[in-house]
Amino acid sequence: MADEARPGHLAKDAWLNATVAGAGLTSALGDFCYETTTVLLPGFLAALGLPASALGTIEGLADAVASFTRMGAGHAADKLGHRKLLVVLGYAMTPLGQAFIALAAGWPLILLGRLVSWFGKGLRGPLRDAIVIQAVQPHTKGRAFGFHRAADTVGAVLGPLLGVALLGWAQRLHWHGATGPFRLVLWLSLVPGLLAVLAFVLLVRDPMHSPNPQASFLGSLRELPPSFRRYLGAVGLFGAGDFSASLLILAATTLLTPSLGMLRAAQVAGLLYVWRNIVQVAASYPIGWLADRFGHLRMLRAGYALGVATALLAALAFGMHAHGMVLLGTLFLLSGLYVAVEEALEPTVSAEMLRADGLVTGYAALGTVNGVARLVSSSLVGLVWTAASPTLAFGLAALLMAGGTLALLRKR
Repeated sequence: MADEARPGHLAKDAWLNATVAGAGLTSALGDFCYETTTVLLPGFLAALGLPASALGTIEGLADAVASFTRMGAGHAADKLGHRKLLVVLGYAMTPLGQAFIALAAGWPLILLGRLVSWFGKGLRGPLRDAIVIQAVQPHTKGRAFGFHRAADTVGAVLGPLLGVALLGWAQRLHWHGATGPFRLVLWLSLVPGLLAVLAFVLLVRDPMHSPNPQASFLGSLRELPPSFRRYLGAVGLFGAGDFSASLLILAATTLLTPSLGMLRAAQVAGLLYVWRNIVQVAASYPIGWLADRFGHLRMLRAGYALGVATALLAALAFGMHAHGMVLLGTLFLLSGLYVAVEEALEPTVSAEMLRADGLVTGYAALGTVNGVARLVSSSLVGLVWTAASPTLAFGLAALLMAGGTLALLRKR
């Protein structure tokens, strides 16, 4: 009876309940949709003749929009009490953004499409995470989030895999320009995006409908614990070097183009990204399980250290003009491992510091800090790459990520 009296707790003794499973399926379908764009976007921009700085700026601005939207979504949910409706709206915006990108003839419509998709991502993220974590017991939160992130990344594996395969098939058709195959795959990617909306509507329950019209945005922020604010500082410093995965794909494409040609290099880079996501799928649940046993903060520190190693290896690859598959495979392996830790455990470490009534606001603040930091990171790496060299760009990213790791090591 105790669990029945607490809203939002659905079959809490079983961490893999209907809400966790439904949210995982929805995230898998949503990632299937927009990760197809992630893996195709560097090649699409290259076919349009756009530079690396354009990709970095587009991805950075999209992350910034998502971050500020997360904060607004958290406040709106506190006032209205309708989290599920806002999450459904957020998932619906992903295929809409994809359609804009498929129509693009230059960077403005690509930017608009990415902003629309990432606005939806920001709207749904903290609210969905709060629904998931309130559906399980505290001692199983690592496993629940590990499962959710694994399911999410299954879509990030299947989407790019199918995207690369379809791109290979589409290039055999007759096109009047190099962008035609990319556009066809982008249109096809709308289907899983629409299925994600349907899955969340039908499968996920959120009985938390307690609107608070008097909720104050600034008041909610002031109530966040000081220890959590210091934690956000470490997360933000690390995030300032945590460049977009699109730039990692562009790095592989750039390194491989001299030997393979642009289109073939884009396909191989896409497969490397799939490999990264497979690693993330395989690692997410074990990471959550280990964190439940040995400590979430300890595991997050180790993940941040792997992020530093990833950026350093990317800088080394360009410094040595290396394009061997062993080196590139290791680079994407490290990326998959550290992102698995980051995405699974940043929310669970946050939950250890926040009260239940401040969970949505805390998650929104976490998302906002991450998004602003990644605006800095993606824009900075892209601009330094274009103005100076990719070696310097990734070296600077490693330095910032190391600063965040050291700040997290100081936290108790």
